[in-house]
Amino acid sequence: MTAQSDLRQACALCADDGGQLVWRDGFAHVVLVDEPDYPGFTRVILDAHLAEMTDLAPVSRERLMAIVFRVEQVQREVLRPDKINLASFGNMVPHLHWHVIPRWRDDRHFPQPVWGAPAGRDAQAATRTEAVGRQLSDYRVALQQALGAGG
Repeated sequence: MTAQSDLRQACALCADDGGQLVWRDGFAHVVLVDEPDYPGFTRVILDAHLAEMTDLAPVSRERLMAIVFRVEQVQREVLRPDKINLASFGNMVPHLHWHVIPRWRDDRHFPQPVWGAPAGRDAQAATRTEAVGRQLSDYRVALQQALGAGG
């Protein structure tokens, strides 16, 4: 067994889709993440075990970012958040992936990152979260249409 295959076996994003699979084309895949307070939280995950954007050739960087930007655009059109956060950390899972997170002014952490200390949450935020949750089926379909052929 090679060091690369050892890394892939230990990597959560190599071993599993990392969420509810929406789309895959062999280069990357898009998943909905189970984050109850953040319906629509989406990850774009490279299908190769690489850690940094500069590990990719420039054309592959552009291809990956085009997918991220399509996901962002569909979130804007279907979910209509107040803001969208894009993040690529990989500190805990050193496998190249992007978080595309719709944000609302009344969400638990706004204006802080979703990983920070909660700022609080009221009944209006819970109502909005439930309403967005009901839109996820439409969001999935719109993502699949925007991303085109794939699996």
